[in-house]
Amino acid sequence: MDTPLPTFAAGHDPGASFVDLLRRVAPHDLPGAGLEAAGSSGIEITHGTTVLAIRYAGGVVMAGDRRATAGHMIASRRIEKVFPADDFSGVAIAGAAGPAVEMVRLFQVQLEHYEKIEGEYLSLEGKANQLGQMVRGNLPAAMQGFAVIPLFAGYDEPRQRGRVFSYDVTGGKYEEADFQTNGSGGVHARNWIKAFWQSDLDRDAAVDLALRALFAAADEDAATGGPDLVRRIFPMVAVISHDGYVALADDEIATRSEALYGGREEGSGL
Repeated sequence: MDTPLPTFAAGHDPGASFVDLLRRVAPHDLPGAGLEAAGSSGIEITHGTTVLAIRYAGGVVMAGDRRATAGHMIASRRIEKVFPADDFSGVAIAGAAGPAVEMVRLFQVQLEHYEKIEGEYLSLEGKANQLGQMVRGNLPAAMQGFAVIPLFAGYDEPRQRGRVFSYDVTGGKYEEADFQTNGSGGVHARNWIKAFWQSDLDRDAAVDLALRALFAAADEDAATGGPDLVRRIFPMVAVISHDGYVALADDEIATRSEALYGGREEGSGL
C-alpha cells in the first residue's frame, strides 16, 4: 500500500525546501537530531580532519585525507571526506563524522528536490546558501561537540569559473578568493598552498598542489593521514569544471602520490 503524501495548511507549505519538509514531518531524521544529550555523555566522537579546495584556471580541485580520529585513537583509515553535491558542485567535510555525512546526504537530496519542484537548478550561490542553513540548523548539536564545518565548491557556469565557499559553526558563509582548507591539519595545508598557488595553475598542477598540501599537513598533524604505500591508501581528490564533478581514480592518485612522495624522499622537497 502506498504511503499518502503529507498535506499542509495554507502558509505552511515547505515548497521546494526538502529540509523544511523533513523538519515538519520527520524532525528526528535531521542531521544532529538527538545528539545534544549525547555530547555530555563523555563518549569519544569520530572526527574527520583535513580537507581543502583550490581554484585553478578551469575550475576547482577538492581533496581530503582518509584518516578519522576519536580522541587519541585512529577511528578509520579509509573515511570518505569529499562528495559530489550535484553535477557541478562538491562538499568536503571536517568535524563530527556521523552528522557530517548525514548533512551531505540531506544536501544532495535537497538539491535534487529543488530541481524537481522548481524545474530548474539552483545557482551556485543558492546552493552555498542552502548548505549554510543546514550548518546553522546543526548548531545545538555543535554546542555539545558535534560540530560540522564543511567546504563547498563548484563550477559557476554563468561566470565560467570555479568558486570556493567556507563556513563557520553558526552557518556563516564566506566566499574565498582562491583556496581554503579546514580541519585539524588545515593551517599547515593552507600555508603550503599559500606559498605555491598561482592564478594560472592548470588542472594537473592544482591536483599536485592539493596532494603536496595534504602531505605537508600529515607531517605536522597527527590526526591527518599521509599516503600509506603499504595499505595503498591515498587521498581523495575531485575536479569540478565545465565537464562537471569528476572523482579521480585511485590508480591516478596513487601514481601521483608515489611520484611526489618519492621526490620528497630523495631530498627534492614536497
